[in-house]
Amino acid sequence: MKLYGIRNCDTVKKARKFLEEAGVDYSFHDYKKEGVDADKLTAFVSEFGWDTVLNKKGTTWRKLDDDVKESVTDAQSAMAVMIENPSTIKRPIVEAQGKNFIGFDPVAWEMSLELGELK
Repeated sequence: MKLYGIRNCDTVKKARKFLEEAGVDYSFHDYKKEGVDADKLTAFVSEFGWDTVLNKKGTTWRKLDDDVKESVTDAQSAMAVMIENPSTIKRPIVEAQGKNFIGFDPVAWEMSLELGELK
């Protein structure tokens, strides 16, 4: 299992703690240190939709120039912004054996653990 995010993100910290306490083995991909793989981002956008993967509620998005924000009208333009500004990617994203997840929802993750999807 692989968890994608940013080490200092509070939500990522909660997700990592949840997985560690549940005894789930995972590797961590830090966008700040390791960058964003365009093919992987394309896969996430295909699965979840660009408007879900692009976090418009975060500080990084709000700090972008209005011209940049207004230019985001489709998957291609959204991905360009996310590659340039990894902090605009919703966190965490988890690639698990049974299912992929975006965002941290402890209730859903607990249910997925029971179903064997989160491993």
